[in-house]
Amino acid sequence: MTAAPGREATPLTRRVARAPWTLLKAVFGWLVLFEARNKVLLAPSALGLRRVENAEARRLAAGHPSPPPALVATVIATHRRPEALLAAVRSALAQSVRDQVVMVVDDGAGLPELPDDPRLFAVSLASNTGVAGVVRNVGIRLTRSRYVAFLDDDNLWEPDHLARALEVLQAPGGPDGVYTALRRVLPDGSEQDVLSVPYDRRRAARESFLDTNAFVARRDRSLHFSRLRRTPEVLPREDWELIHRYARTHRVLHVPHPTVRYLMNPASFFTRW
Repeated sequence: MTAAPGREATPLTRRVARAPWTLLKAVFGWLVLFEARNKVLLAPSALGLRRVENAEARRLAAGHPSPPPALVATVIATHRRPEALLAAVRSALAQSVRDQVVMVVDDGAGLPELPDDPRLFAVSLASNTGVAGVVRNVGIRLTRSRYVAFLDDDNLWEPDHLARALEVLQAPGGPDGVYTALRRVLPDGSEQDVLSVPYDRRRAARESFLDTNAFVARRDRSLHFSRLRRTPEVLPREDWELIHRYARTHRVLHVPHPTVRYLMNPASFFTRW
C-alpha cells in the first residue's frame, strides 16, 4: 500500500527546513551558533550586568586593600559553599608556586572565616548577581599579575597545578594560555575519569571539553568572562566562551597532566558535561 503523499512530505519538509541549520553547524559548530544566538537574545541583561560589574569593581577597590602585584592571581568565585570554599582556598594556597595572590569573590552571600595568609584577599559583592562571569571579572579587575588562574569553590587543585602551567607558559616561544587535564570526581569521592583533550579550536566549536578551573592565561584586555545571564538551559557555559574567544588571538595549549580535582556535582549546573 502506498502511503499518503502528505505523510511522506512531512519528513522531507523537515529535512529541507533544517538544511540551513545543518550546514551552518557543519561550517561553524553548534557552540558558536548557540553563542551568537545568546548574544542577540541576552544582550539587554549583559548591559545591565556590565554596569553592576563596573560599580562593584570601583566600590571594592576603594574600600579594600589592593592585593600586591604577583606572578599569578588566582580568582575564586563563591556563593554559599563555606566548607567547600575553605578546601578550595587551601588547595590554592598550597601551590608550590608561592608568587601568587588568591582573590576570593563572594556573590553577595557573605564569607566564612578564611585562613590567615598575606596572599589571600576576600571581598563580597553588595548583592547577588547569579552570574559567574561577573563575579570572576570583578576578581580579575581587583588584582595585578602577569597571569590569571581560576578555581571554583567546589573544586581542588593538586599542589603542582600552577607550576605545570607556568612551566609551559614561561618557556621560550610558549603559548599565551594553557589548560591541564581534569580528574573528574563523583560526590562519593570516587573517580569517574580523566578529561584530557588537546586543544583544537575547530573541535572546541563542536564539543564542550574546556573548563576554566584548569585554565591559566596571560593577562590582557581580552581575558574577561561573558556577562550574559546564563540560566541552566543556556549553552554554552562561560568557560567555553572565554577560552574559545581568547584563542582567537592567542595561542592556547593543553597540558595532558591531571592537576584539577573537578567535582561532578549534580546540584550545580556549572558542572554538567
